[in-house]
Amino acid sequence: MSDSAPSEQDSERWDAAQVGADLLTEGLADEAARELEALVARDPDNEYAWFFLGSVRYEQERYADAMRAYVRALECKPEYPGAMLHLGHTMRMLGHHAHAIRLGKQLLARDAEDPDALYLLGTASFAHGDDAAARGYLERFVATHPEPEAMIEATGMLQVLRGEVLQAAPSDDPD
Repeated sequence: MSDSAPSEQDSERWDAAQVGADLLTEGLADEAARELEALVARDPDNEYAWFFLGSVRYEQERYADAMRAYVRALECKPEYPGAMLHLGHTMRMLGHHAHAIRLGKQLLARDAEDPDALYLLGTASFAHGDDAAARGYLERFVATHPEPEAMIEATGMLQVLRGEVLQAAPSDDPD
């Protein structure tokens, strides 16, 4: 986002989307979806409503729907970093690794040490099979001292890349 203060309209849109965001935070994804769908019907240019609707759909593992919501958020506000980041992770989950990497590089161009962009690039490169790039991004990410869950995930991928741990083979066993 820009360093300038948000406009009054921007603040109003953010405030309007907070009800849905709070419901999602409380684990009430279906209620959040209903609230945010109603909001985008009333205000189809509210980038925050689209962003949080994308977050709901991502949480529900409805990745194609999440992608559409994040794209719509970016249509409303083309340089919205949060929507770019979350769209990148959604693209990664859909197997569109090159698109996710491209979004991560756009974010990294804004801030070369952005931990979120580094993590996106590391995970997308890992999934894409670009081990050298994944290792570089993940090492830079770990150096930012992220929250424990992300640190564990990044460290695990680095261990696989270093050959310290074998990558698990897919199994048909549901347990």
